[in-house]
Amino acid sequence: MSPTADAARVAAARAGDRHALESLLGDHLPLVYAVVRRALGADPDVDDVVQETMLRAVRHLRGLRDADGFKAWLVSIAVSQIQERARRLARQRARAAQPIDLAVDAAEPPDPETDVAALAEDRVDLDRELRLIAHAAGFLNPAERQTLALWSQEVAGTMTRAEVAAALSLSPAHTAVRVQRMRARLDLALTVLRALRSTPRCPGLGEVAATWDRTAEPRWLKRLGRHVADCEVCLLAGRRGVPAVRVLALPWLLPVPAVLAGRLPEIVASTSGGGLGAVAPAVDAVRRVIGYLNVKVVGTAGVGVAAATAAVLAVSGTTPPAVAPPTPGPPPQAAPATSAAPVRSATPSPSAPPAPARHVVTAEGVTSADIYVATDGDDTGPGTAARPYATLAKAVQVVQPGQVVALRAGTHRPTATVEITIVGTASRRITVSNLVGERPVVDGSALPGGQWLITQRGGYWTVQGLEMRNAPSHAYVCRACRGNVFRRLWLHDNGDTALTLRDAGTQGNHVLDSDFARNHDTVDRGGSADGLAIKNGAGAGNVVRGCRFAENSGDGLDLSNFTDPVTVVGNWAYGNGHNRWDIAAFNGPGNGIKLGGGAPAPAVAHVVVDNASWDNAGYGFTEASNPGRLTATNNTAYRNGGTGFAFVYSSARLRNNLALANGRDVQVGGGVDDADNSWGQDGWATTVLRSGDPATARGERAPSGQLPPTTFLLNRKDKTMGASMTAGGDVPPPA
Repeated sequence: MSPTADAARVAAARAGDRHALESLLGDHLPLVYAVVRRALGADPDVDDVVQETMLRAVRHLRGLRDADGFKAWLVSIAVSQIQERARRLARQRARAAQPIDLAVDAAEPPDPETDVAALAEDRVDLDRELRLIAHAAGFLNPAERQTLALWSQEVAGTMTRAEVAAALSLSPAHTAVRVQRMRARLDLALTVLRALRSTPRCPGLGEVAATWDRTAEPRWLKRLGRHVADCEVCLLAGRRGVPAVRVLALPWLLPVPAVLAGRLPEIVASTSGGGLGAVAPAVDAVRRVIGYLNVKVVGTAGVGVAAATAAVLAVSGTTPPAVAPPTPGPPPQAAPATSAAPVRSATPSPSAPPAPARHVVTAEGVTSADIYVATDGDDTGPGTAARPYATLAKAVQVVQPGQVVALRAGTHRPTATVEITIVGTASRRITVSNLVGERPVVDGSALPGGQWLITQRGGYWTVQGLEMRNAPSHAYVCRACRGNVFRRLWLHDNGDTALTLRDAGTQGNHVLDSDFARNHDTVDRGGSADGLAIKNGAGAGNVVRGCRFAENSGDGLDLSNFTDPVTVVGNWAYGNGHNRWDIAAFNGPGNGIKLGGGAPAPAVAHVVVDNASWDNAGYGFTEASNPGRLTATNNTAYRNGGTGFAFVYSSARLRNNLALANGRDVQVGGGVDDADNSWGQDGWATTVLRSGDPATARGERAPSGQLPPTTFLLNRKDKTMGASMTAGGDVPPPA
């Protein structure tokens, strides 16, 4: 909610408008709860602190001088109450610290009979990191936990740095110093915990930890951290995890359910009759609302991954989302004749086979399937393991919701575009995958000129473990697709963009751990072939994570004319826009990560966290005239031919980004919220890098698809600055 809207409601509430007061409290109660919960953890007094904060806000609303600053003022009241609670704890120390369970990762074994949907896969990936952040916060002192509580809201986009500073009663410069110190301590705590959980554990750390009582307290961080900070073995173990900023910035951490607002009329009604000063009768109503919130969010602990998210990120006042309805957008453009087939219904025909068997779907592949495809198969056969089909086209025509298709190793050469029109469901996803240990290749060299290799209109598919190459045009185009997972793909040397998601209704898709390389076009002299494009469409909840966009003639990642936010987390874009094909009058733009485009470019608040972009001919990161409130945090731009960070027309928020050795490191406009980045500080030069050689970053992925380990672009000056270049941690594969 904008400050101006808050000011209008404050004025109306002061004039006795109960609805305005209800709206004001309802919009900001989740934020207050998030800040208090993160600062106090599982303290049983969280509800009392939130209650007292809200009551004090109502009581003193008439004394608020700057109505535009209502949110920061309200959070400052919460911080004051947190500090008071901390002082009481320091005096009595009645709260016993709970021992940390170093084997927490094994607490929730995956269901071997579940094919996890796209959003659930992200929860599985982040579950351990959420628990770890909660434990690591215990090593911080009360002031640091307060800073963490507010900073986590900043990286999530719910508070600005100015509001954080106001809540702490500090200047923005002093706030930046406090945040930086807190992040360094949090990073050390996370490194300590990861090193303690590693197998085998560093012998030196084991000696230090022998006297540790397994409680997370500041005194223990000092003792354990002294060893870890000087131990290469422990530091390496500490890098095997998702950075905290990457976890906290994800957009699926939605506010407290809207039903909470339905209880607020009781609070407001109980203040009527005596104006804003008559707040005593509101105590019970507030307690009922906070009690509801505690039951709704915290009381789900122990019921699986979603519960872990709620229990740990109740500190953010959040619950996992349902899939949002499609957002209206531009009408679909005309497709080639190869993609004109109508969408088929997910309802089986009367002659459909019985309900399919369940199969284990892991990140590495599948161990069994309902339908098999092999290069020596026969499309007139039954498609079994003993008598497989010959073509992928046949398999995707007959597959039913809930079934698994396995492509066997070898080179599959379709002679016509493979069209996917069957629609799965959220509970009965369709999977096309390699078998574990096998690497199937889908080669488009036999297709007629200009044809696409694969087109899809169906939703709720998982497509993984495939290599696609040599398509005369686009390799894979998914139109108005919903809830799909594209994972561990290698799409290279195609005649246009490798993977394109487009049109209205492009919603809730996840592109994970995939490589898009050396795709180029000749029709537009290299100007059109991108690695991945999510463009010319609309739809919420799309995520790109852990991918590499390398040496394409166009851009690495292109979000042109897509009207809903896309989350771009932990990806690498490099070497794009260079003429490797001797194309005459080459036209490749060569941007690493392009966050807009169109005529005019729509205003979209894309979220870009923990990415690296290097050696591109054009920009490293560019808004491409997108005027929206983009968020770019902990990204690195290195040695790009153009500007490293080009944000001129947007109202972007840039934090902790690193730019070195680019044609021009940064170009920002007056509307950009630019703070705590390398270009605003002294001492940043290429000499601070641990490695300027990208060879290891270009190496082979792990079998599960994780990025290769590397020290490339890491710096010795400040570990909180720039991309983490992490491989993503040893994440257990989703079932």
